[in-house]
Parts: sequence; C-alpha cells; structure tokens
Amino acid sequence: MVALEKRCIFSKPGRNSESLIFLSLTSILDNYMKLASVAKIYSDQCLNISRWDGNIVLIIIDAAFTSTGLHYFNTVVPGLIRFKTSYVETRRVLSIDDMHTVNEKEMSEIWRNKRSWNVATSTMAVLSTIKHKHNFSDREAFRFWANTSNLKTWLDDPIGRITGVGINTFQYLRMMGGIDTVMPDRIVKKVFAEIMAESNRTIPSTDIEFIDFIEHIGRISGYRATELCWMAWLLQKDKVVR
Repeated sequence: MVALEKRCIFSKPGRNSESLIFLSLTSILDNYMKLASVAKIYSDQCLNISRWDGNIVLIIIDAAFTSTGLHYFNTVVPGLIRFKTSYVETRRVLSIDDMHTVNEKEMSEIWRNKRSWNVATSTMAVLSTIKHKHNFSDREAFRFWANTSNLKTWLDDPIGRITGVGINTFQYLRMMGGIDTVMPDRIVKKVFAEIMAESNRTIPSTDIEFIDFIEHIGRISGYRATELCWMAWLLQKDKVVR
C-alpha cells in the first residue's frame, strides 16, 4: 500500500511528469514551511536529544502528558513547566532514578491524569533497566532505546506495551530520542491531507503507512520527517491551518 502511495507522488508516464510532480510538491511544502520556520529548531532539538535542555525526565513527561491529546502549547507545556519548577529546579528529581520520590498526591497537584503518570513512570522504569544494565547515563539509555526500537514491531516493545502508550506516544518518544520520524496524529494528518490535496493526491489511511509516507516525502523534499511533523504542530499553534 505504501508503495502505491509513493507512486501517487511519482506517477508515470515519463520522467518529465515525475519531475513536475516533485517540483509541485516541493513548492507546496516550501510555502507551508515558511509559515513555521522555527520547525527546524524544534527538529534539531529532537534529533540532538536536547529538548528541555536534554533533561530525559522532562522529555519523558512531555511525551506522557502529550499522550492525552490535549493542546500541546496551551496545556502540556504549562504542566511541564510546573513540574520543572517544583522538582527539577529544586534538584529533587535529577534523573529517571529519582522519579520514585514524587508521590501520587504530588503528581496530581501538577497533572491530574493518572494514566499520563503511569506512562511516565513506567517508561522511566524501562529506561532505568537499560541504564543500569549497560552502565549508561539517562541520555545514553534513551538513545539506546530509540536506536533499537522498531516501528513495525512497536506493540512488542517494552515501552510500546505500557498501558497508555499508543503509536503516537511511541513515535514521539522515538523522535525525541533522535530518530528522524513523524507522529501520525490528527493534526499532522490534517495538514498533510491539505498539502496532498493541493496536488490532487491523498494520504495513506493507516498509521504505519502514513509514517512511511511522510518519511519518504522528507527524503525527496530535503525536509526531515521530524521537521515536517513540527511544522504541522506549529501551524496548529498559530492557527494557520485552513
């Protein structure tokens, strides 16, 4: 199915037709990217594992809070800042191994969704096991997990099996762990459905096909998949999406 969708971008007949389609898509993407120029900065932070100043605790909690589907910039970020102020800046939580010092009541004062905290603490437990097995730092453990994760078998991954971790959370963690990929969430799909419609094409219907599709677009357009994902989110933030 993915191969069919790729052929939709580079359809026959003839190399000239293929070139025109490529130029059309690139031109459309260029116009969208101009509306979200800071997408590259966010993308660089993900690929360098430097979101939240490289603090892996905050990175994991970011993904956990985002798993609720609430507005990222209006709801998730303020919640993260509350946690950072209360526990990171006071040096109570300096690594993934310190998260057990925060009790349930304290967690609920920062963020009331218990499922989010289960995602956060369970993910940190997985990373802590990797960390101590290999004598890694938090960052090295997170990178190791991301590098060895596999989208096609994500449901069998120790983090993928955590209750509350769906494919979007799994992909967001991989992105922030340095993997150039994309989340197949409704915002990203909405933006790319719009982009493809401008060239009379459609997006794939399943999540994994959509991820492969955007990664392919990234390779042929010169934009990274992570950058394209952030572009979509930033257009939502600024309410530019038509």
